[in-house]
Amino acid sequence: LGKDLASHGCNGRGAVLDAGSAASVDALMAELESAGELPTILVNNAAITRDQLLLRMKPEDWDAVITTNLTGVFRVSKACVRRMMKERHGRIVNLTSVVGVTGNAGQANYAAAKAGLLGFTRSLAKELASRGITVNAVAPGLIDTDMTRALGEEQRRALLEQVPMGRLGTPAEVAGAVLFLVSPQAAYITGETLHVNGGMYMG
Repeated sequence: LGKDLASHGCNGRGAVLDAGSAASVDALMAELESAGELPTILVNNAAITRDQLLLRMKPEDWDAVITTNLTGVFRVSKACVRRMMKERHGRIVNLTSVVGVTGNAGQANYAAAKAGLLGFTRSLAKELASRGITVNAVAPGLIDTDMTRALGEEQRRALLEQVPMGRLGTPAEVAGAVLFLVSPQAAYITGETLHVNGGMYMG
């Protein structure tokens, strides 16, 4: 990652983090803080799925998804906000999902976590606005990823029928939405959710 960043004229490094583990989050945050490297731009993008119908869903599958997808965002955000408040500047972007607003059969845990993230985004936006910190969300729909490529042709076709634009989105399009929200052009936008879904959901 460091080499890739350097090729784009940026300084940086990669680090491994288990967002579902309090110990992992605390260790990385302590390391960054001691090096004076706590970020003022935070993009919360870690997520897992453990899909199953409610009556077949194991408690550990519920807990794993909520812990990684929602509690992990709380832990990392709380650690980074301290520096942002000191700098009186910060940008937080939380990656949620179209499922967080529409729901989806077999994804009660994932939908609950992503819907919770929307409430977290709006609440934190109100708390931090006076400190020069914006908090927004990006909600992707069907995106061309390894997960969607693994779908069968019939399932893929059925999903695309729900998208007025008739195609999958690209990771670059999601990244572009995030880039806009952390840019100076979005300095007066906070508490908002930018939907990147080809018209699949229009809220």
